[in-house]
Amino acid sequence: MNFQELRGKVALVTGGAQGIGASLVKSLATLGVKVAVIDYNEEKLRSHVNGLIEQGHEVFAFPADVGDSNAIDAVVEKVENEIGPIEMLVNVAGTLATGPVESFTDRDWARIFSINTTGVFYVSRAASRYMIQRKAGSIVTVGSNAASVPRISMAAYAASKAATVMFTKCLGLELAEHNIRCNIVSPGSTDTDMQRSMWSDDHGAEVMIKGMTETYKVGIPLKKIAQPDNIVDAILFFLSNQSSHITMSNLVVDGGATLGAS
Repeated sequence: MNFQELRGKVALVTGGAQGIGASLVKSLATLGVKVAVIDYNEEKLRSHVNGLIEQGHEVFAFPADVGDSNAIDAVVEKVENEIGPIEMLVNVAGTLATGPVESFTDRDWARIFSINTTGVFYVSRAASRYMIQRKAGSIVTVGSNAASVPRISMAAYAASKAATVMFTKCLGLELAEHNIRCNIVSPGSTDTDMQRSMWSDDHGAEVMIKGMTETYKVGIPLKKIAQPDNIVDAILFFLSNQSSHITMSNLVVDGGATLGAS
């Protein structure tokens, strides 16, 4: 697909310092998009952004926690005033903590929802206020296939992503009259630092592909772990005019791991 129509536009990407977010920022920058990047990890953020700037791309770093509404409002205002009108927003920022419900901590539960759910609300609210004025925009939220299939020791993460999927659909319904589209891309197992943090050894990918009957997790029918670029391609589709009549949709990119559940 040709995404050259995105050239010159302004995109805001959260969680853009690593994993899927970093791959997306690089792809957008390569396409000639002006990319404002939010991430709480300032060191990784500036390293990634500076590398792209050295290559001649227009990328801007904004260290911030998406769970801080005041900080997010300030970043969005600064982007609008100093870089340009935000025409595209991609909510990628996410965090993971695993463990059985009976021993899961209040702090971990609150942090997961602060980033995975409340953060999506804060950033989407701030950006959509400007998009509404212009009657144009595309918002894409990165969900998870865990939002539609129960996972042992992942109740908080799965619940936060399920809430975020429904929030994005409701947002899409509200913003449709303003010509703003809101869609979700839900990855499965993808080769990122977050995914690798759940692997106990070098055979983690093999285990994910085969599945684990003891945790009621089926394998991946396509017999491979996704690469970040596989997810990026789906995001770019939703940002582009090639999906101009699609909103409130959830595209699951998991190699068939959830057997079509969405």
